[in-house]
Amino acid sequence: MKVAFYTLGCKLNQAETESLASRFSEAGFQLVSAGDGADIYIANTCTVTHVADRKSRHWLRLARRRNPRALIIATGCYAQRDRQELVPLADLIVDNKEKGNLLALIQTLRGRDESETKQSRMLAAAVRTRSLIKIQDGCHSSCAYCIVPKVRPNEYSLPASLIIDEVKQKVALGYKEAVLTGTKVGSYQDDDTNLGALVKRILTSTSIERLRLSSLQPSEISPELLALCQDERLCRHFHLALQSGSESVLQRMKRSYSLYQYQRTVHLIRKMIPKVAITTDVMVGFPGESDEEFEQSYSFCLQAGFANIHVFPFSPRPDTAAAAMTGQVADKIKQERNQRMLELAQSSRRRFSEQFLGQTMPVLWEKETEPGSGTYSGLTSNYIRIFARSHKDLSNEITPARLLGLHTHGIWAEVHDGNSS
Repeated sequence: MKVAFYTLGCKLNQAETESLASRFSEAGFQLVSAGDGADIYIANTCTVTHVADRKSRHWLRLARRRNPRALIIATGCYAQRDRQELVPLADLIVDNKEKGNLLALIQTLRGRDESETKQSRMLAAAVRTRSLIKIQDGCHSSCAYCIVPKVRPNEYSLPASLIIDEVKQKVALGYKEAVLTGTKVGSYQDDDTNLGALVKRILTSTSIERLRLSSLQPSEISPELLALCQDERLCRHFHLALQSGSESVLQRMKRSYSLYQYQRTVHLIRKMIPKVAITTDVMVGFPGESDEEFEQSYSFCLQAGFANIHVFPFSPRPDTAAAAMTGQVADKIKQERNQRMLELAQSSRRRFSEQFLGQTMPVLWEKETEPGSGTYSGLTSNYIRIFARSHKDLSNEITPARLLGLHTHGIWAEVHDGNSS
């Protein structure tokens, strides 16, 4: 049977879909794209914003039009938050707690016997460079705008031994990079193993060529964790969530840090790790955000010198404190602020990348930008998007590349493989 997955939202959702897809492939299902016509469509949804909700509903409707006889399944955070909204669109709605049992549930519904269909297509499917590995789930924080604690309320960490085994499996399948992800990665704790200890064990016990961490909070950064970057396999890239560069807005958001604490963490990272990239998230239009507060946030981001900024407008989520706050910002103003911050994000990314022109850096190449073009795209350890032309297939290879000049979406480079143009 053919199954098509759709994933929306965070790296944790992507990691969970990757794990589900591997299980389905092992059980004999054929993984296809939605456009190829599937027997089963599975949407792993997100509900962080109203836009995410809308995209999930749109995909489910599209799946139904593509094959009216298909089994349409909605899972993930939207399914957890409000299953009734999805009832008209999906045949089966599975919350986050039951997501991991989805294969067994479908086999029961379809009368399939896993023992009769067991076959592995993982090696054929593993022409990928980067694997997202779930190490933690759930959040108990009380940020005023966030729906996540309501859809992923049970905070837990996976056993370190299982994580290390999964990294080893991904290495055997040809993956060059592993990304450790979760709802609150920095809160990882398995007995006496915290995040730093886990990273150290992975670097010591596996041959993964690159290890990257997903989003962290300022309080989760320690000198001990940063010192692990002496091993060049640990990527020199930290995504440090900011949300606002205005102290008063941060307080209304009920974030767990001050701007001073954030600045101090940024200084520590840059002091200990040369060439490091620090990226962030910034929300515009939080309830009550005045023109002055937005300008404070803009100035903070400008002075911070981020390598990139993920910008998004505030979206009221049901049953969150922020949804009931007075002073909701008009959509037009949010759009204007969003555009200004996006322009700052673009210029910040360009300024960061320009520092490295003329230098030679290792690049993990992903694939050709267009089939037959001979132009490949990849990432440096510090998250600079690189483009280069080569007569050799660079897919899933790590090679040195000399950074030459600006590209619309990153940096042009010359590959040191003897066959580049």
